[in-house]
Amino acid sequence: MAKKKVTSSDIAREAGVSQATVSMILNKKYNVSFSKDTIERVEQTAKQMGYQVPKRRTRKDSKSRKLIVVFCPTLTNPYYVMLLQGIEEVAKEKGYGVFVCNTQRDLKLEERYLRMMSTVQPMGIIYTSNPSACYKQQLRELSERIPLVIINNRDTTMEVDAVELDNTKPGRLMARHLIELGHKKVAFISPPLTRRQEQRFKRVEGFVREFEEAGMKDAVIIKAADADMEKQMPSIDSEYKIGYNLTWELLHEKADITAIAGLNDMIALGIIDALTEARKRVPADVSVVGCDNILFASMRSISLTTIEHFVPLKGRDACDIIMRKIHSSQNVGQNMEPTSIYHIEYEPKLIPRGTSSYAKM
Repeated sequence: MAKKKVTSSDIAREAGVSQATVSMILNKKYNVSFSKDTIERVEQTAKQMGYQVPKRRTRKDSKSRKLIVVFCPTLTNPYYVMLLQGIEEVAKEKGYGVFVCNTQRDLKLEERYLRMMSTVQPMGIIYTSNPSACYKQQLRELSERIPLVIINNRDTTMEVDAVELDNTKPGRLMARHLIELGHKKVAFISPPLTRRQEQRFKRVEGFVREFEEAGMKDAVIIKAADADMEKQMPSIDSEYKIGYNLTWELLHEKADITAIAGLNDMIALGIIDALTEARKRVPADVSVVGCDNILFASMRSISLTTIEHFVPLKGRDACDIIMRKIHSSQNVGQNMEPTSIYHIEYEPKLIPRGTSSYAKM
């Protein structure tokens, strides 16, 4: 049996320090101060455990491989297309190519792409959503060698560069808008709420909590798609169908609701179509709210009330961080390379349009 490779996290546990401390000491990043005892303890532990510091690429390597890899969970939702647009704008400006790995929310496919990184050897990696929990340690170690940025729900367990969103905030904004319009019986429609999809839980949590704090604990009905959907290949209308089908379920259950929120705009579009077919007027009978502010939301015939959280700018920011890290490694001496961690977060904003109005009395 092959001997397990010693990682920086193994050193951190043995030496009683953080993984980030191990990384900075063993990579001799002296612009951060550590006590002599800490440095000696980490270096001695690494030596005893046989740890090998990963080799860095040379400047010659980087010139011949101007490639950024982007991990996407799906390309069927315009949200991810908007992120890619922002990333590609910056990459093109800087003369880099972009290679997209569509994981289709499949763990095996995500693992396969991660294994390819040693062959592809990109200059940077961007995750457009939270990585699967089982690969977080692998990504931490990858980030020691390659600039890596995650566009994610706020995650305090990952010590990497991130463009973040506290997903409880969009949920709260959606709920607050409906509360202010007098809605006391509402529904929230979501894709599968599995353990792997923490960002979905956060958005639902924010929505429910806002109603609870307003004294309406039982005001919200949660309708989530079956978990088996996560095992299926997503199609261009997967999320639209979730909104459409679950709205019909609500109508058949005769739920006495005056508003429905969709986890995202594609779901909200499905909600609107189902309500229209059922001869329910939007918003006179039922208000509808989405999230992401995709192109279709602003079309006059749709005019969807939604949440703007500046998706294309997040893509640009993520690629900007990659470029700064590449520039630093190429133009600063190895022993003086900056150790900064970037965290960028935009405040979401409600965009009220024509699909939401005062509750029907």
